[in-house]
Amino acid sequence: MKIVTDCAADMSPEERENLGIVEAPLYIQFPEGEINSAELTADEFYNRLEAMRPHIPTTAQPSSGMFADLYNKLAENSKHILSVHISSGLSGTFNSARLGAEQVKHAVVNVLDTMTLSGGERFQVLAAAMAAKAGWSVEAIKERLSAIREQTELIYTLETLEYLARGGRIGRVQALMGAALKIKPIIRVDRKDGKYSTVSKSRTIPQALEGIADHLYEMYKDTPVWITILHGRFNEERKSFRRRCLSA
Repeated sequence: MKIVTDCAADMSPEERENLGIVEAPLYIQFPEGEINSAELTADEFYNRLEAMRPHIPTTAQPSSGMFADLYNKLAENSKHILSVHISSGLSGTFNSARLGAEQVKHAVVNVLDTMTLSGGERFQVLAAAMAAKAGWSVEAIKERLSAIREQTELIYTLETLEYLARGGRIGRVQALMGAALKIKPIIRVDRKDGKYSTVSKSRTIPQALEGIADHLYEMYKDTPVWITILHGRFNEERKSFRRRCLSA
C-alpha cells in the first residue's frame, strides 16, 4: 500500500523518505519564478514573503489530472493507495484528489479528509504510513485515523491578520481593526467542519503563546500527549513555549 499526502502536512523530507510517503506537489509563484513548496523551509518562505511586500505569492492546489497521473504511476507497483489530505473546509485539494482517484483503473484509491492541516494532518499521515508498513488493512487504518482526528487539537497564533484577509479567510475590516488594536488571534481548526475558529485574542505573541498553553492544558490536563511545535522565524519563542508545555 502506498500513502500519498500533500505539502500542507508539513512533513520533513526524512519522514517522507523513511516511510515511503509520496507528497503531491504544490507550486508557489514568486516574481522570480515558480518553486515547489517542498523545497522551501518555513523561514525561507517568510523571508521571501517579506521581501516582496506589498505583493504576495500565489498558489494553486494540485489538479485532479495531476492526482490521476500520480495515482496511475503508483498503481504500476501498488494496487492499494491511501491518499490523506488537508481539510476540505480549508482547501479544494481533497476534492481534486477524489476526482483524480475516479480516473484510476488499475488500483484501489481511498481518499481521506483529515479535517485539519499542518501538524495535525501530519499525525494522521505518519500513523497511516506506519500502519501500512505493519500490514494493516485500509479499513483498519481509516478507523485508526478517525480516532486520531477526534483526539487532535491544532491551534496557532499569528503576528498579523493581513494574510488571512488577503486569502479571504477573514474580512478586510476585521483585519484592519485587528492591526489597529495589535491583536494576536489564537485560532484552532474545528474538528466538526475542518474550518478555522477563534479561541481568544491577545495583544502580544508571548501572551498568545501562554493562552495556547493554557488551552491545551485545559483540554488534556493529566493525559499524556504528543505535541509538535511548528513555527516560522520564531525559534526563541518556540523554545520558551516548549518549556512552558513541559512545565504544565
